[in-house]
This record gives sequence, C-alpha cells and structure tokens, in this order.
Amino acid sequence: MWRELLPVGRHADSQGYRRYAWTGADAECRVWFREQAEGRGLAYEVDRNGNQWAWLGDPDAGDAVVTGSHLDSVPDGGAFDGPLGVVSSFAALDELRGRGVRFGKPLAIVNFGDEEGARFGLACVGSRLTAGQLTVDDAHRLTDGDGISLPRAMEAAGYDPDAIGADPGRLARIGAFVELHVEQGRALDLSGDRVGIASAIWPHGRWRFDFRGEANHAGTTRLADRRDPMLSYAETVLAARREAELAGAVATFGKIAVEPNGVNAIPSLVRGWLDSRAADQGTLDTVVGGVERAARAYAAAHGTDLDVVRESFTPVVEFDHALRDELARILGKDGERDGHLTVPVLGTGAGHDAGILSGSIPTAMLFVRNPTGVSHSPAEFAAEDDCVAGVLALADVLEGLACR
Repeated sequence: MWRELLPVGRHADSQGYRRYAWTGADAECRVWFREQAEGRGLAYEVDRNGNQWAWLGDPDAGDAVVTGSHLDSVPDGGAFDGPLGVVSSFAALDELRGRGVRFGKPLAIVNFGDEEGARFGLACVGSRLTAGQLTVDDAHRLTDGDGISLPRAMEAAGYDPDAIGADPGRLARIGAFVELHVEQGRALDLSGDRVGIASAIWPHGRWRFDFRGEANHAGTTRLADRRDPMLSYAETVLAARREAELAGAVATFGKIAVEPNGVNAIPSLVRGWLDSRAADQGTLDTVVGGVERAARAYAAAHGTDLDVVRESFTPVVEFDHALRDELARILGKDGERDGHLTVPVLGTGAGHDAGILSGSIPTAMLFVRNPTGVSHSPAEFAAEDDCVAGVLALADVLEGLACR
C-alpha cells in the first residue's frame, strides 16, 4: 500500500507532495482508497461532503468505531502526514482479520477531504462541513489562488457542490473515532516510545495581515518618499518571533502575497498570513495581540495602512477523557508502572480532523514516533518498525473498542 501511494502527487524537483483538494493527484488518491476498500470486501461510499468511507458491518446499526485520516498534503509536504493514518487503518483491519476476531460493532475507515487546506486556505473542510462548523455559504465563498471557487473545483472533479453541508445523521452512527498520525514533533523520540496517545490540541488560528502602501519605481523613488509595506511586514515577522519566544508559544508567517510583485517596483500591498498556536487560550491571545500591536506601530511608522482579519480559529480541544483512558488501558495493559501510564500521553500544536469532530462525537488520537520531529516537509519520516508498532497499536485499540 505504501509503495503504491508514494509516487502520487510527488513533485520531481522538491520531492515533496502536492496533493491538493479536487486536483488530479487527489483523484488518484481517491481511486487508491476505493480500490483498497473494495479489495477487502468493504462497502464503499462517498458522503455529501466528498469524504470517502469504507464500512465493515451495517452503518445503520450505530455505535460504529471509525478510524482513518486524510490523503491530501500541504505544498511540498511529506509522505506521512495523513496517509500514514489511512494506510495503517487498512493494515490494522488486515491484522484483526488475521487474528480471527469477531466484530461486535460496525467498523469504518475514512479519508477526510481537504484536511490541509492547501488549496482553499481553510483546514479540515471535509470534517468541518460534516460537523456543521463550516456553513454552506462560507464554503461556497472559498476560492483558490487562481480564483477557482470550491463549488467549481468540486464540480470539475465530478462531485455535487450543492449537496454539501452538515451531516448529523452520519455522525450519529459513530460511537468513537480514533485517528492515527505521525507525530509532528519529537516528544516520543525524546521519551524513547514508539507510540503515544494524544491528550489535547492546542488552540490555534490563522490571521491575515494586509499592509497597504504606495507602488512606485524602485530606482527613482527616494527612501524618504516611500510608503513601503514590505518594511512593515518584515518587522512584523520579527515581532511574531519575539512574542512567541516570550510566551512559550509558536507564531509563524509562512505565506506571503505581494502586489504588483515586480523586482523593480515598491509594493502597493503585502499580504502575510500568521499561524499561531499555544498551550492555552490566554497565551494565544497574548501572542496574537502583541503581534498586531507591533504591526500597527510599524505600519504607522512607515506610512502604510493595516487590516487584520482572522480567517480561522480552533479553540483548545480536549480529547474525550473516557476514550483516551480506554486507549491507555488497552495499550498499557498493566495500567500503571511506577505510578505512570505505560503509554505516554502528549499534547500537540497541530490541528486534525479528530479535533474538529471532537465537539460531536468521542474522539482520540494515536501518534507514531517521528525521529527528527520534521513535518510538512519532504524530510518528514517514520521508521518502518515504528509504523508497524503503530499498526499493531491501532489494531489493539480497534479490537478493544469494536470486538466485544
């Protein structure tokens, strides 16, 4: 399975992945998912929001145990973020069948669409729509960098954009959702553990900073006469780093758009996107507030205007404590050793579909060790024996939840 997916959407120069929603690479991933489902005799379906499902047992029986993740990527992303969870889900089912277990509940594997938000700028579109956290009107207003709207992209890919929307009936079928994911950090590497359990997702959001100045000739305009928004933006990037360091949080300007974007032209507009995350809401507010105050001061100093727009926000997600403890019991077996759980429990600053669904159904996450902590990069990696450990852990969890 892993070898089959590796070439899909891989860019020849960067060796990273460009599996964007409703593109050719995305379509290839969807074909792969369907083939995996049907090859195992699972009932395959696509829901109203384009998410793919593979069912073992009757979905209408309720209290289903669901696992899976996503197959799309960030620009030039790695091979593991998302796909490891989907591949491991099919492998865990194979393992359980090999054990000869009897399922007492329906089991499903899911591939959520457009989790990374690489094309339309909003993460977890498929799960947000399903959970009613993204309205149809707001979804229809999403556009990519080429001005193509989400409805137009879905229609071009063969899906009905008029059908999208909240799907409470589907969620009512699910008793628990467990997502396996490569760790995006080094906590497991530092502790020496192959697999961990998620405790919570840090609150996080994306803010757009629009610095507006005056376009002019780069070679003839005196420095004193310039209203250069690039200067305001550059100083704001440094301010974000300072604010994050002071608060023990993270803040990143990782995307920028410039107009008119000419080598010999002073920009009229510099638009930068801030991603910030922190362990608690108060800290996040402090960081973002500090960045905005600094940005406004720099804008005023350089004669530029500034608009700040919060484009998305996800509050802290505490995964279901009872489900989390059940995973710890299943995987720890002995419960506690020397007063500590035998399976580490750790928080994360990365958002996931499991976090979106946590407001509607009990959710939990498993992490697989990432020896470098690198993610959203072609260098993202997990060793084969650690991936196998993740599959076995997921199989144990699914057996504990669905086979009794």
